[in-house]
Amino acid sequence: MALRTETDKETGVALVTLDRPEKLNAIDLATAAELTAAWRAFRFDDGVRAVVVTGAGGRAFCTGIDRGVEVPQPSSPYTIDDPLIAIGPKANDLWKPVIAAVEGMACGGAFYLLGEAEFVIASEEATFFDPHTTYGMVSAYEAISMAQRMPFGEVARMSLMGTAERVTARRAYETGLVSEVTAPGGAVAAALLAAGVIASYPTRAVQGTVRAVWSAKEAARAQAMAHAPHLIALGNLPPKRQAELFLGRGGNEFRMR
Repeated sequence: MALRTETDKETGVALVTLDRPEKLNAIDLATAAELTAAWRAFRFDDGVRAVVVTGAGGRAFCTGIDRGVEVPQPSSPYTIDDPLIAIGPKANDLWKPVIAAVEGMACGGAFYLLGEAEFVIASEEATFFDPHTTYGMVSAYEAISMAQRMPFGEVARMSLMGTAERVTARRAYETGLVSEVTAPGGAVAAALLAAGVIASYPTRAVQGTVRAVWSAKEAARAQAMAHAPHLIALGNLPPKRQAELFLGRGGNEFRMR
């Protein structure tokens, strides 16, 4: 199992941990399926009233899709099979509050999870970046998700700068991606504390509030997401060329911002 789920029955808070630290918590097909199953199971578990999602090991929250995953694609430019499209809570119709606790790197496909959390708490050592353009890929779903949380210019810069620049937790806090910055190693504890407070409130009121907040941006998000498959199909380099760029990447090629 690449996913650990623990529930504190006293507080009603579940802790979901991506548990592939040796792979920097990159998501393979099995992990994607486990995430989907976990979110859908929480819908029926009345003992879970709030959820915290994090990554094991401290080096990374999640580094997106595992580069070893092979996903055959249809030839049509009007459709694409994305193995990460259903790894988030909202994609699985879960309207219980979810808080993301970020330690270390969060990049690429990690934004599928961060984009569907109610808010993000990060350690001061956390960093955020989007490597897609560097390796000849369109940042579509990720950029759209971040555009719901950050100013346009900040999303555009992070999406376009690729691996050349990493956004610090402090900068992420200043731009609205992160709601709280903790001392190193403190993100999970802070997220569990906040989740415990929320879980102590009447659950219908909490879930209704979650749904109301999301409804404020749902139409624009849905419209943008509908364009994503076409943009990816038309703009991505062939997988072989992507792999060449990935294998030829430099060492310390980035700067902090």
